[in-house]
Amino acid sequence: MTTEYIPPKVWKVDDPNGGAFASINRPVSGATHEKLLPVGCHPLQLYSMGTPNGQKITILLEELLALGIATAEYDAHLIHILQGDQFSTGFVEINPNSKIPALVDQSSADAPITVFESGAILLYLAEKFGHFLPKEAKARASVLSWLFWLQGSAPYLGGGFGHFYAYAPEKFEYPINRFTMEIKRQLDVLNKQLAVNPFIAGDEYSIADMAIWPWYGNLVLGKLYNAAEFLDVTSYEHLQRWAHAIKQRPAVQRGRIVNCTWGQPWQMLAERHSAEDITQVLKLQPQK
Repeated sequence: MTTEYIPPKVWKVDDPNGGAFASINRPVSGATHEKLLPVGCHPLQLYSMGTPNGQKITILLEELLALGIATAEYDAHLIHILQGDQFSTGFVEINPNSKIPALVDQSSADAPITVFESGAILLYLAEKFGHFLPKEAKARASVLSWLFWLQGSAPYLGGGFGHFYAYAPEKFEYPINRFTMEIKRQLDVLNKQLAVNPFIAGDEYSIADMAIWPWYGNLVLGKLYNAAEFLDVTSYEHLQRWAHAIKQRPAVQRGRIVNCTWGQPWQMLAERHSAEDITQVLKLQPQK
């Protein structure tokens, strides 16, 4: 027999209610401890973790480096969110919202430029280096529309479906059904878009693909929440085609392992300070 939950007149935080992220959830913002951020030798300093939101930025940076843009070299410092690194004074100073990723661009002649929120970082870097964001108005509008689609949609996948299906300490039918319905709708939106376009925003690979692939590409490839069968992901044939194609890009294979601390040895690189760091980790992958 279940007891219906009746919301109190005024909500107050209780003891942690379990779940994988209970220890980092709190109703206030700000720092919990003093700690300076490390600083490497490259113009771009990334503070992140290899979650889907973190992968977006490292994939873009590796794509820029693959084009021969030396000034896109970067240091990627691990911010271990389950250990509360995002609540240090150093991190809060560059991102008062205490979420990864955050970027510091030290190449400015004036003060360093800080950028937080993954979509904002993608846009900043694409404009700074002049790649993966079309200049023509119609094509640019399409890329930005899909970039912002992702920023609005992914919380339903991560904080909604992912939380209640994979991480919540108890399984409840209503939230799982509600968020599964929405994720199936989102997958259908992407599948129909990719039925008539090779890439998310049209004919060209862009930051829209780099934003969406770590979430929805990994999902349909069976790499997120162990939910591939539950969501019947094989039925989205055009999305499958796109997800596999993006996965084969060398820069994606490099970027997806940066700041990652789980998986096989060739899938983990806690910190990246040179291209050779990634190369050495990828060499550990068994040869087919």
